Amino acid sequence: MSCVSPHVPDRRQPGGKKLAWFGPSDGARVRVLAWTCDCLATVYELCQAGGQGFIRRTLQNEDAPEIRETHRWPIARAREVWAALLTGMAR
Repeated sequence: MSCVSPHVPDRRQPGGKKLAWFGPSDGARVRVLAWTCDCLATVYELCQAGGQGFIRRTLQNEDAPEIRETHRWPIARAREVWAALLTGMAR
């Protein structure tokens, strides 16, 4: 069976943006808009909450998942960062 969701490149491309990752925020309901394939240990999700967008990164550890999130941006900007992540221009 082949993967149907995209994969993030192994490395950030030269000149690519380094994303800052923080602990997950509490409270707001989150809507997942897009995601990467879960066949790899790290899964990324483009999320929306409270009218803003962000990217969630989940490292699928054996014990418990490790979840980190980016800053929140207007959803259009979050979609731009998501596209950069999928092409290796952000990581």
